[in-house]
Amino acid sequence: MQTNDLVLLMIINVLASTIRLATPVLLAATGELVSERAGVQNLGLEGVMLMGAVTGYWAANVTGSAPVAIAAAMIVGAVMALILVFVSVTLKANQSVAGLTLNILASGISLFWYRTIFDEANPPVTNLLGPLPIPILSRVPYLGEILFSHTAITYFAFAMVPVVSIFLYRTRLGLRTRAIGEDPRAGDLGGVNVTLHQYLAAVFAGMMGGLGGAFLTLALTSRFLPNMSAGRGWLAIVIIVAGNWKPARVVVATLAFAFLDALQYQIQGVGVQIPFQFLLMLPYVVAILVMMASRTRSLAPRAMGVAYLRE
Repeated sequence: MQTNDLVLLMIINVLASTIRLATPVLLAATGELVSERAGVQNLGLEGVMLMGAVTGYWAANVTGSAPVAIAAAMIVGAVMALILVFVSVTLKANQSVAGLTLNILASGISLFWYRTIFDEANPPVTNLLGPLPIPILSRVPYLGEILFSHTAITYFAFAMVPVVSIFLYRTRLGLRTRAIGEDPRAGDLGGVNVTLHQYLAAVFAGMMGGLGGAFLTLALTSRFLPNMSAGRGWLAIVIIVAGNWKPARVVVATLAFAFLDALQYQIQGVGVQIPFQFLLMLPYVVAILVMMASRTRSLAPRAMGVAYLRE
């Protein structure tokens, strides 16, 4: 193979990997964006993804059905979100503490569940969710492999970006959701059920996070590994900040971080003499820098993370 062909193959591989690696983070970030717009910040998103991953893996091995595994992961994600929203919205507990506690709970439960049911030395492999090439488009040179030869969950993740954007900015329910994230008291006085809207937004975020976790085990690795979410839930929260709470900017930020992730895998694969620990930390270092740079121009919902006390 000629050098030019090899370079082209590497570029295609990095770009295709970028789309694939962006999928779980984009799902989690898109859902969390809606939740934060309603004033509920789920710092337990990492745990939600982890529980979605282990639940999807378990359901896939028990039923042999990808749709059932996906549904189970989304339901567990919704349950995790319900726990958080009940504690923080109904009981008025601190949202940050509730989210961090949820992460600890998920880490312990997922590991206990996995070790109880499966043989760690010889875990089963799930191959239920393979690529679903789009007819005609997948045969387009270069672009077909990069954009149109992925799993159904990947297509769904990117399709949800315009859906969420239309919901937030073009529907009455979305406008109400944004309103209570800015000033829940004004929304309450206008007849909006603040608690109901926050519950709905948080549950949607939980389902999306659970689906993102299921993608890890059903499509990305085909098996479960302890703490395999590996900071993706935290990265999704950072991406929302980097995207300034705008759906279009969130997808751009997600792709940027996924590109760095895909690039470090490619660099390791070709044997470049750079410590792999540096490459692994690169996306997260960039994430910290982005958060620092975004503070002065943040458009964060004003009531995010603050419990609403109705008088």
